[in-house]
Amino acid sequence: MNLDELLTALKEGVKSIEEVKEQMKFAQTQEMEDVVVDLQREARCGLPEVVYGRTKSVKQIVDAARVVLDSSGKVLITRVDEGRAREIIEKLPECSYSTKAQAVYKLPDNSETINGKVLVVGAGTSDVKAVEEAAITVRMFGAEAETLVDVGVAGLQRLLSKKEQLLSADCIIVCAGMEGALPSVIGGLVKVPVIAVPVSSGYGMSLGGVSALLGMLNSCASGLTVVNVDNGFGAGYAAGRILLSQKVNAK
Repeated sequence: MNLDELLTALKEGVKSIEEVKEQMKFAQTQEMEDVVVDLQREARCGLPEVVYGRTKSVKQIVDAARVVLDSSGKVLITRVDEGRAREIIEKLPECSYSTKAQAVYKLPDNSETINGKVLVVGAGTSDVKAVEEAAITVRMFGAEAETLVDVGVAGLQRLLSKKEQLLSADCIIVCAGMEGALPSVIGGLVKVPVIAVPVSSGYGMSLGGVSALLGMLNSCASGLTVVNVDNGFGAGYAAGRILLSQKVNAK
């Protein structure tokens, strides 16, 4: 049982206070070899613990993901190459794999939804990995994520032709490499939160995305939020929390 289920059982008289206290002692984490899963992450942060896959073995990933799946009904595993993803899905057949995002995931069912739409924008096709990672993370919150790619500042008319999409979003994530100018442009066009993702693409001294990062940090678009290089996941998580806070404030 997760925290919500325990509290519901207490409220409905199915469990006593002492029974709930006893179960909560063991409901915070689940320990396995080399892996400790935080079972109350969703109650605190809005999303179950996400499994970072790049440095873990397939067994460690599957063990952790199975615990998350069984306790929440959804899971997100980030930074997984296609070969290891096939091994993981053999053991977790309820999951899917996104080649673009390099993520294994199972989305929440349709009953777990929050109002609001996040528009994830990519300046160019080189930014698709960050775009898809952000979009999947947003969908893990039960929110709608729409993507818009190849509308960078080199051909600004492409962006301006998508004005309706920009103005219909409740939050916008913008992924860009090179000089990282696109978030500043969008930040000056809309009134909703804008989250910038610097991407490690560009010619010459792009410094693996550092040039875009510095450009975004020095943006003249007031209130622009910037995450780390290639961190589509972090941007998606931030957007999900923004929508969750809007849901709470609307009550």
